[in-house]
Parts: sequence; C-alpha cells; structure tokens
Amino acid sequence: MKDYQEILKGYQAEMVDTLKELISIKSVVSEAEGNMPFGKGVDDAFTYMLDKSKALGFRTFDANRFGGHAEMGEGDECMGILAHLDVVPEGEGWTYDPFGGTIENGRMYGRGTNDDKGPAVAALYAMKAVMESGAPLKKRVRLIYGLDEEVGEWEGIVKYLEEAGTPDFGFTPDADFPLVHAEMGILVFDIVKKFKKTPKQGIILKSINGGQAYNMVADKCSAVITADNYSLIKEKVDDFRKRTGYEISYKPKGRSLEILTEGVPAHGARPDKGLNAVSVMMFFLKEINFENDDVNDFVQFYNDKIAFDLHGRNIGVGFKDEVSGNLIWNTGVIRCDEEMGSFTINVRYPVTGTMEAVYEGMAPHLDEFGCGVVKGPHKEGIYIPEDDKLIVTLMDIYRKHTGDNETKPIVTGGGTYARAMSNAVAYGIKFPGEEATEHQKNEYIDINNMMKGAAIYADAIYRLCCEE
Repeated sequence: MKDYQEILKGYQAEMVDTLKELISIKSVVSEAEGNMPFGKGVDDAFTYMLDKSKALGFRTFDANRFGGHAEMGEGDECMGILAHLDVVPEGEGWTYDPFGGTIENGRMYGRGTNDDKGPAVAALYAMKAVMESGAPLKKRVRLIYGLDEEVGEWEGIVKYLEEAGTPDFGFTPDADFPLVHAEMGILVFDIVKKFKKTPKQGIILKSINGGQAYNMVADKCSAVITADNYSLIKEKVDDFRKRTGYEISYKPKGRSLEILTEGVPAHGARPDKGLNAVSVMMFFLKEINFENDDVNDFVQFYNDKIAFDLHGRNIGVGFKDEVSGNLIWNTGVIRCDEEMGSFTINVRYPVTGTMEAVYEGMAPHLDEFGCGVVKGPHKEGIYIPEDDKLIVTLMDIYRKHTGDNETKPIVTGGGTYARAMSNAVAYGIKFPGEEATEHQKNEYIDINNMMKGAAIYADAIYRLCCEE
C-alpha cells in the first residue's frame, strides 16, 4: 500500500484548480428550470462535480438532479461524507470577485470557498488519495453532493437519500474542527402585521426592504418615506448618526426620501459576529411618528420585543440549556409596504428545547401587538455524546494532525447535513482560531488549511473504513 498522505500532497495544484473552477459557477438556488429543480447555476455546479468525480475514477450516481454522489470501495456498510454545492447570495462590498477564485497571500477568495465547495473538494481528493494508495477498503465511501442545503426544507437531500439509501455513519465537512457533536434546533418563520389603510397626508411609510436570506445577518436596509417636508427627518437622521455611530444616510427617491442603514454581515448562527441593519433601521424609525398607527405599532413591536437582543428574551423565548447555551435569534429579512410588514426570523434553539416551546413563548407577545406568525422550515437538533465511538475516533485523528489536545467537541447553532441522517457529525473544515468568513463578503479558504483538512479526512476514511 502506498502512502496516501504523500499522494494527497501531490494533488494540491489540481485541487486548487478544481476549486477555482467550481467557485466560478454561481450556484445560488433559484427557480426550477426543466429538470433542474434548483436552477441552472446549482445544476451546473452539480454537473461539474459529477464529471470531475468520474474523471478521478469514482462511481457516480445522479438522483434525478436532486443530488448525487461519488463512491468507492465495496461492502455492506457505507460511510457518507455529506457536502453541498449551493451557496448563499454573494451580497455586496466585496474586494475580490465573489466568483473569481482570486488567490492572494495563500488564500482563495470567493463565495463558497469555505462553505462548502472548498471542503467538498478537500473530501473528494482525500478519497482519491486513499483509493490510489491501494488501501484495503472494507466499506463503501460515498461523497454526497447536496444541492439545497442553504435553503428551505432540504428537499434535495431528502429525495437523494430516498433514491440512494442512507449511509450507516459519516460526517459533513461543513463547520469547525475539532468536530461538532451537537447542533441546535433550527426554526424559520415570518412575523407579520397587516396595516389599516394609510392616510394620504403626513409622514407615510411606503416600504422597508432589508436582508437577503434568513440565515444571514442583514447588512443593508432601506426605508422609503413620503412627507410634506423632509427637513425634520433629515435632521433626525444626521443626529442619529452622530449620537449612535451607526451607518445611516438618506437620498432623494423621486418625490420620496430613501433612508439607508448599513450593518455587518455574518452567518445567522453567529449574529454576534455581525450588526443587523434591520435592527439599526427600526431603532431609527421609532423616532418618527407615522400617520398610520399600525405602522407605529409595527416599529414599536420590533424595538420592544426584538431590537438588538440576539437571544429572544424580550419575546418570551430566552431559553438555554447546559449543552448548548442560549437560544440564538436572527432577523434575516424585512419586507414592508403600505399594506403589511413582515420579518423573516431564524431561531436556533437549545438541543433540549422544542419547536412548540418557541411558538408558545412568542404567542402572548405577538398578540399584544396584533402580529401573526407564518411557520416555515424546521430542523430538529442533534446530539451525540463525547464518548461515542465515532466522536472518539474523529477527535483522535484531529489531535494527531494538529497536536491540539485541549479543544473540546463543539455545540453550534449552525445547521449542517449531519442532521439529515443518524450517527453523523460536522467535522471541519475551519480550524480553531481561524476567522469565520462563510456567508460574509470576501469569504475565503486558507489553502494550507484546506490541505490539512484533506489530510484529516483521508485519515478518517482509512481509520473508519479500512482498519475497523
């Protein structure tokens, strides 16, 4: 048997080229087209990786364009490595082309480099190195290409698993090292309020628009207002900027005035790493007395019950437990016109909590302001104890490669494909102390760390599928 770690090192240049080509494909989920259920961009990325997998010598499977895999080895048992090829929208403010794969100072920049195309490429070539080494595989190893991880109810992975069968165990390279052994439950829902007919005179709110996705901290928000005289509103904007230090500005928009706020983007599982532009906007708008009382109530509701609190305490869902800590609350999107306002909310609740407890906790607070809730996707949390055999093995491999014997398994508010099957965890690719750039502008992956992650994955394949 050849040394698969040495083989892997020889593939570094090809891995970088593969990732650069994959990054160039804008694989944001869009409307279905023909037999492309998640749009052309996602389908193009899927085709690219299936073709690459075949060229590398793997068996491939296509579940009617809802997902697929690259596979090697034989045996009754199957290990799954669950990656995804879809990405969140690129957003604005990039220094680098978000689909250019620019390399600078040992980093490749682009949407998906870290989440999750870089890790998918690392896992693919880890498999290639083990296969080329002649290692005596006793189980099948399957790299699964999911296509709608960043959105909705994961229709793609559900249909893929129905077609291909569910692996017996595995991991997803879509989070942090050393590994994630618990993932909080995830809820998505809209809080909505209908407005009575808006008067024709006075200060009128025409619209509010902010945020791009429920699982991103909104980095921009705009509100369009009409009034008989804008001088007082402009003075309030200028005073608010000086008093708070928040980024807020205004500009004419036809006969209206557009107010703009800027925040700092971050992953919805880590809203503390960003600044929500929606919260900044609503904080400002409470200083304006709109003619429509329902609009004023809508603004007051947000500031009284949500505001900058990232744990849902003021809206009755400030739950926590010993394993996962505090509930995490993110306002991802706001949409408002003269008839209705809505917030799209992403909640990550503790592993011992329930979806029902969240909705029940909010109910009296929503009723107080005449708001309703439209329920959306829900994913239950997962928890595997630290003494589980899979956890022990993967932790041992991580420690061997890094010398880090101190960092413990992690609990996260992030949602990965680990929860799509039993006996799976999230395993890398971000190392302790590395900057978290997923879902943010200038997302990047450190190429040396991508190679280190691939080396860890190669050892995981060997230990779990050859030695046992």
